[in-house]
Amino acid sequence: MNLGDRARGVIVGAAVGDALGMPLEFGPPRRGAQRNRLREGNPAQHLTKENNPMPYMPDDRPNLLYIHSDQHNPFVTGCYGDPVVQTPNLDRLAARGVLFENAYCPSPICVPSRMSMLTGRHPYENDCWTNDHSLDSGIPTLAHAMGAAGYWPVLIGRMHSRGPDQLHGYAERLVGDHSANYIGGTPGVDHGMLTGTQGPARISLQLSGIGQNAYEVHDEYTTAAAIYYLNQLGIARRSNVPTEPFSLSIGFMLPHQPFVARRKDYERYEGRVPPPDHPEPWGDHLHPYHRWWRERCGITDVTDEEVMRCRTAYWALVDRVDAMVGEILEALERNGLAENTLIVYSSDHGEQVGEHGLWWKQTFYEEAVRVPMILCWPGHLPEGLRCNRVVSALDLNATILDALGAPALPASHGRSLLPLIRGETNDWYDIAFSEYCTDEGCIHRMVRRGDWKLNYYHGQPPQLFNLREDPTEMHDRAADPGCQAIREELTALVLDGWNPDAVWKRIQEKRADGEILHAWARRVKPPETYRWPLRPEMDYLEQV
Repeated sequence: MNLGDRARGVIVGAAVGDALGMPLEFGPPRRGAQRNRLREGNPAQHLTKENNPMPYMPDDRPNLLYIHSDQHNPFVTGCYGDPVVQTPNLDRLAARGVLFENAYCPSPICVPSRMSMLTGRHPYENDCWTNDHSLDSGIPTLAHAMGAAGYWPVLIGRMHSRGPDQLHGYAERLVGDHSANYIGGTPGVDHGMLTGTQGPARISLQLSGIGQNAYEVHDEYTTAAAIYYLNQLGIARRSNVPTEPFSLSIGFMLPHQPFVARRKDYERYEGRVPPPDHPEPWGDHLHPYHRWWRERCGITDVTDEEVMRCRTAYWALVDRVDAMVGEILEALERNGLAENTLIVYSSDHGEQVGEHGLWWKQTFYEEAVRVPMILCWPGHLPEGLRCNRVVSALDLNATILDALGAPALPASHGRSLLPLIRGETNDWYDIAFSEYCTDEGCIHRMVRRGDWKLNYYHGQPPQLFNLREDPTEMHDRAADPGCQAIREELTALVLDGWNPDAVWKRIQEKRADGEILHAWARRVKPPETYRWPLRPEMDYLEQV
């Protein structure tokens, strides 16, 4: 196996691959001479000045290391105030950079949130609301803009794109998602003993505790590929080979459920994780959407044992994310690449972990819709700054492009955070939107403006909270006569450019389209070009 094959990760950890009876790949299987040609060489190849197909740019441009996890509730992080979870690497990153205390995701569900982060557009502008919706390849993304600026954008791990485009502007991808590239693609995902625990269903609370979550295995391969990539860049640097700045995006699956963690991690937190601060009992007092959702998912009455097993496992999975972040940061430092590297950590959405009697995401409560956001860029950003302004993941998109000197995306709503961070402006509008719309008829949108947050539910009563006075959202002010003016103002903001009836009509159209695409994929079986091979034995529970 030559260096080029190793660099592209055709075989990762031969012993592990042999034990599983399959080659575990960093990236796609080889399919044709063109792909083979593109995959020749090592990760540093495209970054050397003589080989880089991009136009030469000044060497003082920064590198980018962008780490994006899945379903990380920011409140379960040491630097965000949790006294139990051990996250020394994220804590250290925050101490050396900037932590945003009020950062919001574009949608409290994976695909629309991630696609909006890529484009800087709201989900309704991407025509992408559910995990079965594909992003139009004609929409320029963060990766396209980085490539246009002369970078060779590389993706390792999770993106959760559906459809034939598994790059969306990335020039290279070394680890794919575990799920089918296409809606209805085959083979499906077999989670073995933990089948059914990956979605919003009671079984994910019942089958929880000590064992192994296959997503942790995925992230270990992602981490290994990232470290290998950085090591190759380090070799090129030490070899005195002139190289271009790198752009490396890393996608983790954790701490997404199953709520299952390996024994050593689980036992580290067993008996130490507190119960939910606000476990909301089942009853008619619940908002109609939350009452329907809890009935649908079978979580009207969750046992104390299930609550504590799931929370303990979740804290352990966050611990694992932090450890892998630490391994990548150590490789960055060891290879002398940290000096002019913008390091970004964030997530696609949060996790309820039992607060308000809810689990997973799919709500606008702070646990689900807020995300961690940490930026570290030594010598360019202040250290130890905690910013309490209201920001969005769309702003993170614009900030990365601004820092890299890349062109702004024309239709993006994102605003660069750099002037705010550096104290160059006080003119910041504290506003963020989030959207949750499904083919079951949930047409919801949220706006946070200043201290106030309004949750709009089409055809149902809204919710209104003052987060300064009521940070845990226990007192809905929507019916308060003294709050009608702010309710009307925020409702107007939600509906400005967003038509719930038009959204529902479009979702129904996309569902009809999806039925054809699903049947096509099952019969035609298009090749899975970027897919990580999850195996059923990777998911297991020691005690059932």
